[in-house]
Amino acid sequence: MATTVLIVDDHHGFRARARLLLESEGYAVIGEATDGASALSAASQLRPDLVVLDVMLPDSNGFEITERLQGLAPTPTVVLVSSNEAVSRAIGFITKPELSGARLRELLEPIT
Repeated sequence: MATTVLIVDDHHGFRARARLLLESEGYAVIGEATDGASALSAASQLRPDLVVLDVMLPDSNGFEITERLQGLAPTPTVVLVSSNEAVSRAIGFITKPELSGARLRELLEPIT
């Protein structure tokens, strides 16, 4: 059974490209949303396995929506995306409570 995906981004072009890419890789895109409110509604109705979620949305941000998605059962996996060039140069993301030498080594291992 294919992993089901909800794509959340306010740019139609990105949603269309993401859908094509994910479907060509065997994912089942079951919905799209353009802002935080519609993302929460779609996620509660569709129950996707995975949410591909833009960091910056017109009515909220991806961090807020990720937190709210944690209240769903089952809780979807969330992958945050951004068109911000600075973000694209980062090799990963660590929350402040997770910062440790071991966690840094996990992120650096593929590039060293």
